Amino acid sequence: MTQRHHGQNPGRRRKILAASAAGLALAAAVVGTVGLAQWFAQGWQGIPYPVADPAATARELDGYTQSVYDALALPGAELADWPGAGLVAEGYNCNLRGMRNWSRNGFGNPTEDPGVVTVSDTWGLKGISHPQAQPALERVREELTRRGWEVTEYENTADRLALRLTLPGTGTGTGTGKTISVRTYPGDRLQVAAHADCARYPSGTSLNHHGEPSLPAPAAPAQLRE
Repeated sequence: MTQRHHGQNPGRRRKILAASAAGLALAAAVVGTVGLAQWFAQGWQGIPYPVADPAATARELDGYTQSVYDALALPGAELADWPGAGLVAEGYNCNLRGMRNWSRNGFGNPTEDPGVVTVSDTWGLKGISHPQAQPALERVREELTRRGWEVTEYENTADRLALRLTLPGTGTGTGTGKTISVRTYPGDRLQVAAHADCARYPSGTSLNHHGEPSLPAPAAPAQLRE
């Protein structure tokens, strides 16, 4: 008597496997096409700048620089006249993004994106000798890293001191990137600066007579302000 096998026919099994493979390939092609289209659309439009209130950012930066002054612990320091000092909002380097704007961003002369600014806070101290500045910068490094800042530059030489820190968790998608720098300059001077990356300010933001966002007066370092 001939015994009949109840297993699936090998030829039929091969056809099913081939159809499944073709289906998976088609699905992968569709996903790849959609992903490519999204990538192209993003590249064409450009990644949008995060939105942030410049006045709120300015107050935040001012607070950071106050923390730096407190950590410096230089009771004999005096506030120095410093070029560009104060709280500033400007569109410098906040350029139009995306391939659609390539023709407008001329070579070496890119076009600024209206409504997008960086915010910075800068002030300087005078009467700080190099031997005084060395331990002062180390105190700043220790205090800010304890608060979660990360050191991205630290230079300590016989004629120059420089410390730069970045706040993790900031940047595109979570807010604007924040940095702090402390540097010595000839003439026993020391500069403290905080910076926030480019961000688009909300509609209805108050503007000054230059057409730039209005910012509060700097408070830090409070101990040296009248």
